[in-house]
Amino acid sequence: MDEKTTVRQLMKRAIEFRDERNWKQFHDPKNLAAALSIEAGEIQELFLWKSKEEVERFVRSKEGIKRLGEEIADVFIYLLFLADSVDLDLSRAFDRKLTENGRKYPVEKSRGSNRKYDMLG
Repeated sequence: MDEKTTVRQLMKRAIEFRDERNWKQFHDPKNLAAALSIEAGEIQELFLWKSKEEVERFVRSKEGIKRLGEEIADVFIYLLFLADSVDLDLSRAFDRKLTENGRKYPVEKSRGSNRKYDMLG
């Protein structure tokens, strides 16, 4: 499905879902940003206090990947709602940011390094 579905199609489905329930009235940028952060925290909660090995087992299990998928989907849905609420073209923002990161993290300086761009030298 990822290869065939556009961001615009996903946005349309999310907006239709929201509008059928008359939830747009609650979806101002501040509250959507808070909801997005809360849902991202729920992803962290799935891994909290687990060792690297426990996390690996969790994400390889049927139940673990189902739960992780649910939380990632919640994050993505709120991200779509937030982008819609401020009339942001998410694909264009993604492209600009990836291009900017390419300048900040040139391959010859950043390959295999976890240093922030201003510490690459």
